[in-house]
Amino acid sequence: MTTLAADREIEALMALHPKGFDLSLDRISRLLERLGNPQDRLPPVIHIAGTNGKGSCAAFSRALLEAAGHLVHVHTSPHLVNWHERYRLAAEGGGRLVDDEIFAEAIARVAKANAGQKITVFEILTAVTFILFSEHPAAAAIIEVGLGGRFDATNVVARSAVSVIMPVSLDHEAYLGDRVELIAAEKAGIIKPGCPVVIGAQETETALQVLIETAERLDCPTFVYGQDFLAYEENGRMVYQDEDGLMDLPPPRLPGRHQFANAAAAIAAVKAAGFEISHRAAEKAMTSVAWPGRMQKLAQGRLAELAPKGADIWLDGGHNPGAGIVVAEALAEQEDKNPRPLFLISGMINTKDQSGYFRAFKGLARHVYTVPVSMSDAGVPNDELAIRAVEAGLSAEPVSSVASALMLLRDTWDGPPPRILIGGSLYLAGAVLAENGTPPA
Repeated sequence: MTTLAADREIEALMALHPKGFDLSLDRISRLLERLGNPQDRLPPVIHIAGTNGKGSCAAFSRALLEAAGHLVHVHTSPHLVNWHERYRLAAEGGGRLVDDEIFAEAIARVAKANAGQKITVFEILTAVTFILFSEHPAAAAIIEVGLGGRFDATNVVARSAVSVIMPVSLDHEAYLGDRVELIAAEKAGIIKPGCPVVIGAQETETALQVLIETAERLDCPTFVYGQDFLAYEENGRMVYQDEDGLMDLPPPRLPGRHQFANAAAAIAAVKAAGFEISHRAAEKAMTSVAWPGRMQKLAQGRLAELAPKGADIWLDGGHNPGAGIVVAEALAEQEDKNPRPLFLISGMINTKDQSGYFRAFKGLARHVYTVPVSMSDAGVPNDELAIRAVEAGLSAEPVSSVASALMLLRDTWDGPPPRILIGGSLYLAGAVLAENGTPPA
């Protein structure tokens, strides 16, 4: 798929408009009015916010609906390699990333309607979401929040079929606040009066209370993980339970115990949105779900070939302490099943808690190779990141690139085939998938 036309449109926009986030709904509301308010002509919306697990919930929700035979649009952000990844349009046999010509035309139409007014590129691209999703038929639109919730550009949708709040923890403190209850309040901003709310597994009672109180105040039917629905492992299977009974399902294809809770939130959300999910459809969804760059196994590709022979390579874009904990737990599960020495290849950006991320791997990782994040101006220098890893109690050294780290490990490691986690940033995950020759499709 050629990406030149859409890329040219986006590059022109980025030259005109400020980078970053400007949390307000005024500009995008004015723009959407000029476009005829396409956000009011969407199929039923599953709107997903949270600090961690949003993308996984979106992936499970899509898999469930498609397994049940429904046509589904999906909007996620950020992308890993190509802008097109943000827009998956409904199609028979499963959604497809937006065609370049359709994408470029929609961007040009939105930019023309904006007429050079001050706006962020994310707001323009969110308006593109509403244009695309309103003009192509589907049974549902899954829309992931970009940042926060209350003032995120996606929050102009007046009513949702269901609002989903995934785990809330500290992240983006400069925009959302430095206490978990403040961040929870921002995420709760997507809850609409009288519309169903699904609250995923929360890390703190503080966040949970804020979310429940908001839903109650707005008179919303509310479904809380651990109270109204849950999932657990039994005999190597996943058991999902809610007021309708039990479903005995295969374990999710996405690795890690945390994916049981993410899958459960998606099942609850799809049901709360008014869709029936048969046992057969749920089984198919658990085994077909895919979510690139999140505990993704790299079994082949240009970079994978540089690793020590027989290495078990994982790629994950998680970038905050909460993500570090669930990824470390997933790797500890792998260690229990198949013991191997663990090495990290890590790159991070300067808005994240680097030491907090690394602390999750203390006692688990043998050594860390820190690398630059070339796709972001905010990348932490690799020598500075190594210091953060050492402060967290790990052995670490800076190297020039992921390829260099893999070759260094191949040439110096004299032991059983290692397990390798490449992670710490979605920018890094995208760069790795591009260099490996395995971009999302």
